[in-house]
Amino acid sequence: QKHHQTYVTNYNKAVEQLFQALNKIDTSTVVQLQGAIKFNGGGHVNHSIFWKNLAPVHEGGGEPPHSSLGWAIDTHFGSLEALIQKMNAEGAALQGSGWVWLGLDTEFKRLVVETTANQDPLVTKAPTLVPLLGIDVWEHAYY
Repeated sequence: QKHHQTYVTNYNKAVEQLFQALNKIDTSTVVQLQGAIKFNGGGHVNHSIFWKNLAPVHEGGGEPPHSSLGWAIDTHFGSLEALIQKMNAEGAALQGSGWVWLGLDTEFKRLVVETTANQDPLVTKAPTLVPLLGIDVWEHAYY
């Protein structure tokens, strides 16, 4: 709650400032706010996905994926173990803070592993990417 709430609070503050700047036609402030909106909005979006990925067993978590997702993982990565190794390697190679994602590329109809810096959501890589699983590669993720 602590980290996630900070993103929500700062995003709401930046959006409010953005609306004020737009009403004043203050282009300089509009441009300056883009980074705060992207970082804090991305932090909210990414963590919203992250918390859902941490479902307990009684809510469907903790089990290897089966049916269509399990088949897609085997098809695109060879096995669940190979996907885990790939995501671990991508996350370990990420310099600084960010995320490693398992996503669905809706254009090419395939699963992909991607990384994003800081709090950039997966959609910043391509508008056709839908996040399925996000792993937080931030310092507080290791607590």
